[in-house]
Amino acid sequence: MNAPPSPPLLRWPHWPRTLFARLAVILFVGLALAQSLSVWLTMTERDQTMTNIMMGYIEREVASSVALLDHLPPDERAQWLPRLARRSYEFVLGPGVPGAPVDASLSARVAQSIGDGIGTRYPLTVNAVPGNRERLQVHLKLSDGTPLTIDLRPMPGAPLSRWLPLVLTLQLLVLVACCWLAVRLATRPLNQLAVAADTLGPDLKAARLPEAGPSEVARAARAFNAMQDRIATYMTERMQILAAISHDLQTPITRMRLRADTMDNEAEAAKLRQDLREMEALVKEGVTYARTMHGTTELPRRIDPDALFDSLVCDYVDAGQDVSLQGRFGQSLTMRPQALRRIVGNLVDNALNFGGAAQIDIGELHDGEATVSVLDRGPGIPVESLETVFEPFVRLEGSRNRQTGGTGLGLAIARQLALAMDATLTLHNRAGGGLEARLTLRKLRES
Repeated sequence: MNAPPSPPLLRWPHWPRTLFARLAVILFVGLALAQSLSVWLTMTERDQTMTNIMMGYIEREVASSVALLDHLPPDERAQWLPRLARRSYEFVLGPGVPGAPVDASLSARVAQSIGDGIGTRYPLTVNAVPGNRERLQVHLKLSDGTPLTIDLRPMPGAPLSRWLPLVLTLQLLVLVACCWLAVRLATRPLNQLAVAADTLGPDLKAARLPEAGPSEVARAARAFNAMQDRIATYMTERMQILAAISHDLQTPITRMRLRADTMDNEAEAAKLRQDLREMEALVKEGVTYARTMHGTTELPRRIDPDALFDSLVCDYVDAGQDVSLQGRFGQSLTMRPQALRRIVGNLVDNALNFGGAAQIDIGELHDGEATVSVLDRGPGIPVESLETVFEPFVRLEGSRNRQTGGTGLGLAIARQLALAMDATLTLHNRAGGGLEARLTLRKLRES
């Protein structure tokens, strides 16, 4: 059955990958939208209130001004026009400017307010004045027949204060800071838990989480610390059991070897000795694997890695094995030499068993990272089994079978030692046949 499609939000290519960034974006966008909506509603209500006040003001003031001009002698009216003018309108003695009917909503309201105030006594006409800015004129005649024009430029609301944009900007900055702080406090325990889980390697010596903070965080920290303790206890018990089994098996294996030496049938005795050697090797490899799972106790130290690899290759060459070395580190490094020697030794043994020859290639050191590859020209490994062979006691059929005498623990031990060294061990089939075992060493400190 096909899995349900993921939500469009999760498939957005620009969606942040970290939980911190996702929560910060969601929280900031939500609060910013709410703040913007609040500002918009406030400004809209403010403009509507100011418009209503302005309509009432215009209705009263214009009616009073027209009544005053009507009662003044004609020769004094011009002197009063500047005194009666306001920011949004002024009076003009004359017919004014003709134009189209009023169609803007604000102008229509202004015209209606003026009409309500003076229209019952002075018949008037209203028209819009062409131009870029909303403007209208109200035309009427005083009692003596003198034409009077009221030139209006409606204002949509009171102008904004100069400090308002600054306050809104400061609010936005406070909002960003609060979002960052809230998300950081919420995700910090998760980050600490992830770091502790990553450092919980085979040695089981990760730093304990502080059992403080909110109740949920303290509970998760206590549960993680308890889990570490249980895992360490289980691993210690398993190692002790395997060590005890190994010790107890040595006595019967020794007795069986002595009995094989006293057997009259030499052919059967030889087969029995071979079985005993395999049993002894299996017990030793099992204990070694358990120790690597529990973690290596070897401390990193300064070594000459080129001398280590030269010594390793010389040992194989002296034993008549076809092993070669290419590339050099060229400097002293801080690492775990015994673990590194054991890993590469296991990989070389596999290459010799299945390919007849082994080549060690050392990659160039770059940004504290280097690769060590062990190459062979054997039959290789099926792609689907490249990870399976790292499991303990797994041996593939065909060319890599039980006739090689392996225990199925060599690669498992090498992988566990690599994890303990904070390294990565992978297998890759080579073009033209053969296998490459690639060990990637990280965080190498130059000495």
